[in-house]
Amino acid sequence: MILFGYLFMCAIFGTTFLVIKAGIDAGAAPFFSAGIRFLAAGLILFLYMLGKRRTRLSLLWRKETLLTGTGLTFGTFSTLYWAEQYVASGLAAVLSATGPIMMLLLQALLHRQKPTAASAAGCAIGFAGVVLLLLPGLSLGMSMLWVLGCVLILLGELSYSSGALYTKQVITRFPDTSPIALNAAQMMHGGALLLILSLLTERIDLAPYATLSGAGSLVYLTVIGSMVGHSLFYWLVSRTNPVFPSTWLYVSPLIAMTLGSLLYNEALSWLTAAGGILIIFGIVLVNAAGLQKLHAAMTRT
Repeated sequence: MILFGYLFMCAIFGTTFLVIKAGIDAGAAPFFSAGIRFLAAGLILFLYMLGKRRTRLSLLWRKETLLTGTGLTFGTFSTLYWAEQYVASGLAAVLSATGPIMMLLLQALLHRQKPTAASAAGCAIGFAGVVLLLLPGLSLGMSMLWVLGCVLILLGELSYSSGALYTKQVITRFPDTSPIALNAAQMMHGGALLLILSLLTERIDLAPYATLSGAGSLVYLTVIGSMVGHSLFYWLVSRTNPVFPSTWLYVSPLIAMTLGSLLYNEALSWLTAAGGILIIFGIVLVNAAGLQKLHAAMTRT
């Protein structure tokens, strides 16, 4: 059951990038789509947890969930959704996998934690992979919007990493609150911020949401991507450990690149594939210590 849940989660996270791209190409406003997705998903999950008496309404008024939602949802997905107007879904997925590298750099800068030799090598290899990914586009004279999109995805992962590090503190402050409730609350805050950004910057046209691509993208990302995918992640954490579910980062980008190439005719050069593999290898090295502990635990069982 655990293996099935893990594979299902990887498949879900691997498809979301292409589904985001399909919705945006159908004419859906990026910030509005992201805001509706996370506000709706968070609201449904939060109401469910309220019904189960696993959380309280007061959780929504805590600054901790607002700050978490700003980092994990608003900063991450405002940049990703905007960037996918100009960047291929497979490339967006691989660039989004740099989160653990960003997290290591933040820990080194903010907490003065000296990285291990393997982690430092992982950062260097991951950075080389990013350069390889971006090199074909730069050499082909891609537009500045393409370059800006790639940079914004990386900045979004910096936001995600900041939110993830802060989330560790939040979970310790609310030991009696379900992580799913905390995640639902932060998604609601992040979704609300995305909708505010949309109102300030976008002209909302509801016509795209009446199409199969527009409506299908929104429903799939809300129900499958946010509610099912993230719930599976927390379920796997509760049944195994925090390291094992996080290894989706090694699998999902490859799924996204393959789907983008096969189903959406996205260009996939050998240089791009090499860059993606280098980034994933770099992430493995960054998480080497945790993976060794996971292997030892699985061997004992």
